[in-house]
Amino acid sequence: MDFPIRYIEPVFRPPSEARSLILPVTNGCSWNKCTFCEMYTALQKKFRARDEQEVLDEIRRCGERYAVRRVFLADGDAMVLPPHRLLRILEAIREHMPTVQRVTSYCLPSNLKRKSVQDLVALREAGLAMIYIGAESGDDEVLQRVNKGETFSSTKEAMLKAGEAGIKRSVMILNGLGGHSLSEQHAINSARLMNATQPEYLSTLVVSFPQGMERYKAQFPDFAPLNQRELFQEMELFLSELELNQTIFRSDHASNYLVLKGVLNADKERMLSQIRLAIDRPEQAGLRPEAMRAL
Repeated sequence: MDFPIRYIEPVFRPPSEARSLILPVTNGCSWNKCTFCEMYTALQKKFRARDEQEVLDEIRRCGERYAVRRVFLADGDAMVLPPHRLLRILEAIREHMPTVQRVTSYCLPSNLKRKSVQDLVALREAGLAMIYIGAESGDDEVLQRVNKGETFSSTKEAMLKAGEAGIKRSVMILNGLGGHSLSEQHAINSARLMNATQPEYLSTLVVSFPQGMERYKAQFPDFAPLNQRELFQEMELFLSELELNQTIFRSDHASNYLVLKGVLNADKERMLSQIRLAIDRPEQAGLRPEAMRAL
């Protein structure tokens, strides 16, 4: 029996959505200009909103066959859809998949610009529990250099709007994104963004270039990547600047050399001690071997 959902490969999802039903409502990313991101550069991933009736039919067929607990709305830009379309999708999930406990999605901060708090409250009440926001950095110069299409202010506004609506926010910062020249301001201003928005979840990944740095250096010609020790030093500065009330922190993506898990700021000093051990005595820090980083 064929699976009820038609996918266009490759398909991406956050690590925490490993057991979720991946439901593509768009294909690709409407921005797709970030120089560090290679996720949606294949020709078949050119952005478009999927046919709404096809999506609704897939929801119905999945509900007829499976008891689904979690749904992730793919691809990289589901929240670009207008509220009325998202509501119809969420209502169909609730009707045909009554066992679903939460629905999540990636979200560009700019996607929320034209959505009001009331729109987001309606989406949350219809089942949208959390959005994954790739902030990448809180530093405007870094964001401009990597062609993110966002600023400190635009990301802050979006995160505060989602928080006010009661939608949980899982935010990602890219360790090493500013290279040597912008490392310090990247760390400090990224922490400043987190302090201003108090996300429920925060994670860090290490910037990587499995297909080479040519695309990145076209916009950032003087970029010099950080070595392992320098990545830890940037993380130490970032963590030391954080003043968070109750944020679950994870640095356990395959790109990270050092796995960190805790609640900020409660576990801040413990994690800083782990980072300092990795800086001073890396052989004792239990680092992930290069071959295990799966990049």
